Amino acid sequence: MKRSFIWILICIVCIVILIGVGRIIFKDIELSQYLTNVFRNKGIREYSLWEEKKMKENPDYKNLAIFIDINSKALELINLDDNKTIKKYTIASGKTSTPSPIGSWKIINKGSWGRSFGTRWMGLNVPWGKYGIHGTNKPNSIGWASSHGCIRMRNKDVEELYKIVKTGTPVTIWGGTFGPFGNGFRILKPGYRGSDVYEVQKRMKRIGYYPLYVDGIYGDGMKAYVIKFRKDKGLSMTHDVDYKFYEALGIKLFE
Repeated sequence: MKRSFIWILICIVCIVILIGVGRIIFKDIELSQYLTNVFRNKGIREYSLWEEKKMKENPDYKNLAIFIDINSKALELINLDDNKTIKKYTIASGKTSTPSPIGSWKIINKGSWGRSFGTRWMGLNVPWGKYGIHGTNKPNSIGWASSHGCIRMRNKDVEELYKIVKTGTPVTIWGGTFGPFGNGFRILKPGYRGSDVYEVQKRMKRIGYYPLYVDGIYGDGMKAYVIKFRKDKGLSMTHDVDYKFYEALGIKLFE
C-alpha cells in the first residue's frame, strides 16, 4: 500500500513537471514567433512612422515620381508640384540580353529581400516578369548595364529612397528616343521579353494577328503567329522578328 502511494506521488510530480516544461516550451515558441514577426515588420513600421511624420512636416512631399534614364544610368526623384529634382542617384540597368522594362509603371510592393537584392526592394507592375528597384551585393556593378533587368542601386541610396516613396509612386523608365524600342530595334527571338516584345504583340493584335494575351513575352504561342504573319506578308520563314518584320508591321523609328 505504501509502495503504491509512493508511485502515485511520483507520477503526479512527473505530470506536474511535464506540464510546467510544456508551458515554458510553448511560451518560448510563441516568443520566438512574436520576435520573428517583430523583426519582419520592423522595416514596414519604421517606414510608416517616418512617412507619417514627413507628411505632417511637409504635406506636399507626397506628390512624387521617379524618372530613370537607362542611357545615363541615373534615377531622379521628382516633386511633381514644381517638376524639380529632389534626389539623383547612379544606378545599374539591364544587360542588352535582359533589358530593363521601358515604360510607365508604379511601385506595387516594398520589402527587405536581402542577398543579391541588397537591403531594400520596391517592385514594379511590369506584366512580363518580376522587376523592381533594389539594392545590391555587387556595388561595383553600379553605373553599368549589368543586371537581369531590374534597377540596381547602392544599398545606402536605396534605403534612403525606400523611406521617401510610397506604394503607388509612378516610375518612368526611359531607354532612348524610340519609346518602347529604346535606342533602336533589336531582333526578337523566342524567349525574349521586354517592352519591344510588348509593343509588337499590341501591333499584331490590333490588326488581327495575335489573339493571345499581350504580356511582353515571346513564348511558344507567339511563334505560330509570327510565322503566319511572315507567310502572309511574303517574308522569309523564321521565328525572328527582324527589320523586315517591323517594316511589314508598320513600325518605323522616328526621332
